[in-house]
Amino acid sequence: MNQKSKIAHRPPRSLPSDHKRRENTPASFLLFFLAFLSLSACRTWQAAPYDFPKPADTSDQPVAMPEQKTWQAGSVFADNRFPAARLNDFRQEDDSTFRASILPENTPVNPSPWYAFRLWAEQEQDIRLVLDYTHARHRYFPKVSRDGKTWEALDSSRFSMLDTEDALLALRLSPDTLWLAAQAPAGARQVGQWCARQSLHPAVQWDTIGRSRLGRALWMLDIGEGKPRKKPLIVLLCRQHPPEVTGWEALKFFVDEILADDETARAFRQQYRVLVFPLLNPDGADLGFWRHNAGGVDLNRDWAYYRQPEPRQVADRIVREAGRNHSDVLIGLDFHSTYKDVFYTNDETETPPSLPGFKDRWLSELRAGLPEFEFKESPSNVGAPVTKGWFLTQFGAVGMTYEIGDDTPPEAIEQKGRASARVMMRLLEKER
Repeated sequence: MNQKSKIAHRPPRSLPSDHKRRENTPASFLLFFLAFLSLSACRTWQAAPYDFPKPADTSDQPVAMPEQKTWQAGSVFADNRFPAARLNDFRQEDDSTFRASILPENTPVNPSPWYAFRLWAEQEQDIRLVLDYTHARHRYFPKVSRDGKTWEALDSSRFSMLDTEDALLALRLSPDTLWLAAQAPAGARQVGQWCARQSLHPAVQWDTIGRSRLGRALWMLDIGEGKPRKKPLIVLLCRQHPPEVTGWEALKFFVDEILADDETARAFRQQYRVLVFPLLNPDGADLGFWRHNAGGVDLNRDWAYYRQPEPRQVADRIVREAGRNHSDVLIGLDFHSTYKDVFYTNDETETPPSLPGFKDRWLSELRAGLPEFEFKESPSNVGAPVTKGWFLTQFGAVGMTYEIGDDTPPEAIEQKGRASARVMMRLLEKER
């Protein structure tokens, strides 16, 4: 039988049975007060398990840890010696053709073949490069950089499909390094730098809430002005899946609008509190994984029993912040990337959230404000243990998976990210 949604915690223990209330003396009152404080401090807040209709096995699975190395194939070199890199083998096939082998951390795995590596040559030359995935079809259009910081899409005339699965690139190499990646890499260092910049805002507190399986920091930005007690909560999650960088870009613009210096944003920060978890899978991001964490698991299937450390710590922290401040969690948005822009939502006819109809009004206003863009919705009943269902079953909150397309242009990502936050703030002001 499904366990119903509620904030789970251990209640404080009762006082010992042999505790006798003495006359109202200052000493006895002080002892009672100190005991109460001690017991309250011992309270722990934990996310409740939930029996989702479509359970997933999220116990540990073996992963192949990447070997960092430099390959030489004739006069051409390749390496994966940087965070977020993914290159498993590099070899020469003929005078001008080379093959890069790109393998997942384990299988079965969602077909999200992430690649990121560097190339150079002893002298300037043109090469043909095959991206060979073995376990998936090519997905991400190549991005290139000369410094690892500024990225652009490869000229489309230099890209073709070799067959139904593998891609063929035409590249010009030189002794200067060419960076090649599925998306502009955004590992723990880049996310940490962003968090540091946001923490300069007076309404932001930056906290490390725990550690990943391999010891990388799990971060939270706490956004709000004034005391947190009884303030409704909005929760933003991101990067459960390492390659989904366009979702990360949308999250940044969403947060920018919340922190704007205007009347709408200032009023919102006074009335609401936002918890931002920008990188739930730092191990996978830094190791160049296609989908999973260092435990070999898709983290967005682990929101029922929290077998992996990352969902466990994030879920408990959300429950803790809600419980100890007597706050309602109203909205949970989980930023992802997929083939096209789409919003995966809960079918509210089955289990209405505490803000019934909010997501319909939100999407309707977005469509009206940005008619040139598609705001496609894909609603479904609570099924697999993913975050959109978790927010609904745990808190009765509006839960949504906010998906941005792999190839959505940067200017469109910015417009959608900013407009989404702006409309959300206006609608919540009306709700209040």
